Amino acid sequence: MAKMFDKATVLAPGLLGASLGMAIKSREVADIVSIWARRPETRVKCEKQSWVDRVFDTPEAAVADADIVLVCPLVEAIYPLIKQCVSSLRSGALVTDVGSAKSLVCRHADAVMPEGTDFVGSHPMAGSEKSGLENASADLFEYRTCLVTPLLDSNPKAVETVVRFWTELGMEVATLSPEDHDEIVAYISHLPHLVATALSTLLSSKNPRWRNFAGNGLRDTTRIAAGDTKMWKAIIAQNRDEILRALTAFEREVGEIKSAISNQDYFEVLNYLERGKHYRQRMRPDRDELGQGIVPFPRLANPES
Repeated sequence: MAKMFDKATVLAPGLLGASLGMAIKSREVADIVSIWARRPETRVKCEKQSWVDRVFDTPEAAVADADIVLVCPLVEAIYPLIKQCVSSLRSGALVTDVGSAKSLVCRHADAVMPEGTDFVGSHPMAGSEKSGLENASADLFEYRTCLVTPLLDSNPKAVETVVRFWTELGMEVATLSPEDHDEIVAYISHLPHLVATALSTLLSSKNPRWRNFAGNGLRDTTRIAAGDTKMWKAIIAQNRDEILRALTAFEREVGEIKSAISNQDYFEVLNYLERGKHYRQRMRPDRDELGQGIVPFPRLANPES
């Protein structure tokens, strides 16, 4: 089967960017994988990678003849990087990103795209508490969800190509508006990270020996608090309003269970625990829970259902 692209360019090959390059090469989605990295030492590392065909010193040179450009720095740097190199894009080029906040990026990036080129936002839900090129993996995207966030006037063919691209990498894709995306991920991604961080921060004020007594419950609950702090600061700044709304809703939930416990209303405590258990049991299985492809990957529901 013919490859989707002759050349794919990855800008900023950290965990997601490098994993993208690996996946593109291993799944033969493009003939050539080109890389630009801000740090010279990262460019040197990339030159030694089997999945990298070309390494460029500037983003403008890297995107010059690319069919698809994948923009993968911290979310606050996505639009500035796109703006820096849009004039070097060839006619027909397609640009997407991996940022976890979409509204500002999508609207600003779309506004600066030259005629004959397209930007369609993407958010592969495939991160890790680990970061960097050294932790990249070609199978990072398999059995994961990707949220594609076109605008109302986005080129339908470009949207279809972006959806197909992520599908070729083994992902299940849902399309929704940038604003709907930002509301959803504030609750299902950004809020959990802040809750894990708050719990870890609270425990850090207690006796340091307590951490040695921790079982799997605490380890599982706080795992994501070990994520890249600079990345998360950028995400929080980009999605501030939706995150504040999610935190306010969470404060209400904590207040309700606190009130029930204070009033010794253990019937309500039980109801509260049952509702939480029911929601958790109805979540789609994680990739690691599916085994080696033995269990079919459940279909995505409509994000609003």
